[in-house]
Amino acid sequence: MIAERFTPRFDNGPIDNLEELERFVTTRAAFIAQKTMYGYIKTRMGTKYPEMFRDDAIIVGVNLAKMHMFAACLSDLTIFASAVALDSRDINDAVRRTVALRFYRHGIAENPDDSVEKFSPDEAIAAFETRLTGVEWSGRAMTRDIFTEGPKALMKWAPVAENLKKLDVEPAQNSVRFAWNNIRANLRKRLDAEAIQQCLLASRDRNAKATDLA
Repeated sequence: MIAERFTPRFDNGPIDNLEELERFVTTRAAFIAQKTMYGYIKTRMGTKYPEMFRDDAIIVGVNLAKMHMFAACLSDLTIFASAVALDSRDINDAVRRTVALRFYRHGIAENPDDSVEKFSPDEAIAAFETRLTGVEWSGRAMTRDIFTEGPKALMKWAPVAENLKKLDVEPAQNSVRFAWNNIRANLRKRLDAEAIQQCLLASRDRNAKATDLA
């Protein structure tokens, strides 16, 4: 199945370190990308949906759409999670950008698809780096308003006829926006932001001390 590599393994333990937060971001972005892209395609195809996967040309289009949708969802959730977890006066925006970029690179690397020739991981990462330069970390980034790339990617990349997409813009994009509600709530419930911040600050202090001793 095309979607197998996007199937996440969820758990309900505390998120109290960067590694756990990184895993959360990657798996949930993959889940939302799969759920919303395949959900929209299935709705539009109706009873013809199973036949899609017997057509090589359609599969190529679906795979390309899947990768772009994942990259967009990963972008949205990475910024939100980094902003919420690192909301501290002791952590500056440069650190937030560094952590977010680490998460994004990890997510892209963890979900490769060599069969999709028209998707460039490097271009996706470059676009994310550009987006990071304009992030309001203590403002919009901590709200649902930061989740903008996923809805746009669904309408741009879904292998659905353009005349049909025009009829679907609002409900289809809202399906992505609403899908994030439970993910955000789950993150806030499980997140131990103070523990993550302490680990990050301790690592920074150790590195600074090592530099002084060098």
